[in-house]
Amino acid sequence: MAGERTERRLAAILAADVAGYSRLMGADEVGTLAALKAIRREVVDPALAEHRGRIVKTTGDGLLVEFASAVDAVICAMAVQALMAKRDQSGIVFRIGINIGDIIIEGDDIFGDGVNVAARIENECAPGSVCLSGSAFEQVRGKTEFTFDDLGEKSLKNIDRPVRLYAVRREGKNAQAASEAKKPLPMPEKPSIAVLPFQSMSGDPEQEYFADGMVEDIITALSRFKSLFVIARNSSFTYKGKAVDIKQVGRELGVRYVLEGSVRKAGGRVRITGQLIEAATGAHIWADRIDGSLEDVFDLQDEVTQRVVGAVEPSITQAEINRAQEKATTNLDAYDLYLKALAVHYSQTPADIEEALRFLDRAIDLDPNYSWAKAFAAYIHGFKLTQGWVRRSELETGRKLAREAIVLSRDDPNTLGYAAHALALMSREYEVPVACMDRSLQLNPNSANVLMRSGYLRTWISDADTAIDHFIRSIRLTPLDPQLGYHYHGLAIAHAIKGEFEKTLDYGRRAAREMPRWIPPYTSIAVAAVRTGQQQEAEAAVKQVLTFSPGYTIALRTENSFFRDKWVTDIFSDGLRAAGLPEG
Repeated sequence: MAGERTERRLAAILAADVAGYSRLMGADEVGTLAALKAIRREVVDPALAEHRGRIVKTTGDGLLVEFASAVDAVICAMAVQALMAKRDQSGIVFRIGINIGDIIIEGDDIFGDGVNVAARIENECAPGSVCLSGSAFEQVRGKTEFTFDDLGEKSLKNIDRPVRLYAVRREGKNAQAASEAKKPLPMPEKPSIAVLPFQSMSGDPEQEYFADGMVEDIITALSRFKSLFVIARNSSFTYKGKAVDIKQVGRELGVRYVLEGSVRKAGGRVRITGQLIEAATGAHIWADRIDGSLEDVFDLQDEVTQRVVGAVEPSITQAEINRAQEKATTNLDAYDLYLKALAVHYSQTPADIEEALRFLDRAIDLDPNYSWAKAFAAYIHGFKLTQGWVRRSELETGRKLAREAIVLSRDDPNTLGYAAHALALMSREYEVPVACMDRSLQLNPNSANVLMRSGYLRTWISDADTAIDHFIRSIRLTPLDPQLGYHYHGLAIAHAIKGEFEKTLDYGRRAAREMPRWIPPYTSIAVAAVRTGQQQEAEAAVKQVLTFSPGYTIALRTENSFFRDKWVTDIFSDGLRAAGLPEG
């Protein structure tokens, strides 16, 4: 009605969603929905009733709640997260954002900037955490038992101004550890750099894989320089699609330099723009535009790499530069197929994994000497083995690809590292893989992925101290990796081999928090909890394993053990048996 007055009021808005909801639904749709209903009934609804929160709306994986008080909103959110942390059977983890703002009321629904900001804050939260805006912080400061960590100003999607965020945490025995985790990472002694995802300027979303692949190749080339410290792809790509503050990137990754840029691919031409920035000051060290034909794409990548190296470490020798510029293939069609396989495999769904293998098979058909494509395909066959998706005929294919990649590798560190890991995984051979892995790390000590795979290989041969060193180094090279659970679980295994079960339990818990639907961390938790007298937690961990994989047994675990030494296999079999895993 004309002249009708819009109803507004100031309110505290809580937005929550489930981290990794699509992945959870893809793995177990019925189980996830049932678990969510139980959580609503047993955790969320009672907490909202106690703290006077009103549910405005729900979505498949989240909800929007209005509070009259920011203090009530924060206390309620922390109560929910504390209760969720104690649950042991769903794998569901919430992210919660809170904002104070002006809202528009229409019936039972609410709208406005205050609501939008709360939703965007929730997107910035780590799984299992609570974050709030500066305006909400001002209302709760000094009025709760909680501690608030200033995360700085963030540029939020579709919000026209930066918003200062605060992470909420409960003081306690882990407070010091949490405080330590917030400290900026120490700067490496040698020049350190992160390469952010380049923007694809082609106007075609289907071409994004090309820009991402080029950046990965530049990261790989830079990492081969022993005198540089280069952040791994998985951490750099956490900034993809976000408006970033270069100074903040430098603090979060612990690097002195950041490279950003764009790629335009049109017709038969490619244009790369790059800016090398000193993170602490924001000063441009180097900025330029490089043009060429598509046939020159390898030369263009080399040009970017060489200009960055020349800007940050002029003393690098020509021999190192030549080695970094060696290409696994000169066939552009094979290279394009590899880039497509690389892009599609990251989802790790069965369909995408199979598509990646099809792309790689075609690349290898075009260039039978494409050693890196063979190593990458072998790695994917090994991944299928760990997921229980592989057929016996595929195991022989994977082993064959790994051996051929090693022979053809021409001392390429990534090829050697991935092929060595895959060969040991699928053949239970260790002597050749260890020699290849050592060679890979001698050639390139900067690859987080190779260090992580080396760490697992060392656990399989009971070399726990080397494994721990390699996992710690891999984590520093990729501190924001969404798949840090792999690294933490490796540390859990290594400490179990050393008999350090308190550390095994700590790293197992970390791995489970990072990757709550992945089975292996729960096996380490169960074993370590038994050894440290925490039988209830051990049984809960086994219950979680059986929720995800009802057919998981001691016999299956023993049959598929990757450990060379029986006494290591026995550590895990005996611990899981004591925790209640069926014999099978």
